[in-house]
Amino acid sequence: MIYLKTREEIEQMRPAGRIVATCHKEIAKRIKPGVTTQEINDFVEKLIRQQGGGTYTDGYNGFPAAICASVNDVIAHGFPSRKPLKNGDIVKIDIVATYNGWVGDSCWCYAVGEVSDEAKRLMRVTKECLYKGIAQAVPGNRIGDVMHAVQSHAEENGYSVVRDLLAHGVGRELHEEPNYNHVGVPGKGFRLKEGMVLTIEPMLNAGTHRMKIDADGWTARTLDGKLSAQYEHTIAITSDGPIVLTDQN
Repeated sequence: MIYLKTREEIEQMRPAGRIVATCHKEIAKRIKPGVTTQEINDFVEKLIRQQGGGTYTDGYNGFPAAICASVNDVIAHGFPSRKPLKNGDIVKIDIVATYNGWVGDSCWCYAVGEVSDEAKRLMRVTKECLYKGIAQAVPGNRIGDVMHAVQSHAEENGYSVVRDLLAHGVGRELHEEPNYNHVGVPGKGFRLKEGMVLTIEPMLNAGTHRMKIDADGWTARTLDGKLSAQYEHTIAITSDGPIVLTDQN
């Protein structure tokens, strides 16, 4: 069942989103060669608590950390590591925070030092896909309209869209109904209604959309070892247009 939030409840969700956005803005200042994703994890955990929030993923279904840290060909759900990041890496940091029982969820992709033109382009197009999807997230549209905007822009630029990892509703839990992937046909799928709070989180691969899971049961990486990028926001569907609850501006 899809739970529609009231305007008041959407306002109550804003602090969790702001906490996540603040963490991402601070990470951007700290990402550089030699930093480890474990150091980023520890910093984020402390910063969330300093803002009065709580971490969500640490212990979630056995996940061992406050962030997901996914480097280069890792699509999502990577474990933080004590291995230093290298010049030219790209790293996706996915953060989920709680505040007063509500959840905020956002992933951002960061360049480590000077990255290749290929990596820069993949990151740029992935971010463009995120905002093209958000622009379609209005009452009356269908999820196929949103995801067609994502998929068509990705494929026009030569990238594939991951199908096996899903976006989802957000509220008092991280994963609420509905669940959906980032490919779609205009006019198909569930209709967007005022009060829905959802993630849009395109994952674009430089090669095949196919993926594999490491022996840890979590780490998802591209099947062909090529780069993957992701950007994600939590958004609320309203009659005034989409509200980005994890906006960093």
